[in-house]
Amino acid sequence: MSQLIASKLHKGLTPRQFIDGMAKNQDAFKSWHDQFQWNDAELEEFYDSLNNRDDLRCMILAAEWCGDVVRNVPVVFQAMEKAGIPTEVLIMEEHLDLMDQHLTMGGRAIPVVLFIDTGGHLLGKWGARPKHVQEVMNAFKAANPDREAPDYQEKIAVARQEMGQRYGEGTGYQTVILQEIREILSGV
Repeated sequence: MSQLIASKLHKGLTPRQFIDGMAKNQDAFKSWHDQFQWNDAELEEFYDSLNNRDDLRCMILAAEWCGDVVRNVPVVFQAMEKAGIPTEVLIMEEHLDLMDQHLTMGGRAIPVVLFIDTGGHLLGKWGARPKHVQEVMNAFKAANPDREAPDYQEKIAVARQEMGQRYGEGTGYQTVILQEIREILSGV
């Protein structure tokens, strides 16, 4: 797997290129990005302390059409910028080989945020959603394994609505993402 990741290094888009190239959801993405605030001084200090590390890289599998990408990647961009960690975005559809190495419960859930070293070795990963939001999809998939069931679309719509409620109206979920990523990066 590290060979595959290493082969993808420097093949992605910069955060700016990703945002500028968005044909869908660009305004919503920019809105979440602009609403971001460091509401926790300790978290901000942690990310700032990573600036002396030159061995970390961040690779994000994403697509502009995905609602979770629109909500969550702006937070990752802000955190990586604060941490001084070089970040690149790989469009999922162009990198299915890597995507299929990082499935969530057998599905292509994005974003997938990979933390790697300069040689392409995977140090940790986050995604596609904060844990408290992902719990809804985990429960849904466990209860509805048959994607061809006549009521599948109806039930997944209900699950997506509940996930939206768990994200909440404001930006509180952004601090949760920062905390979850800190847990990962604290161990590398």
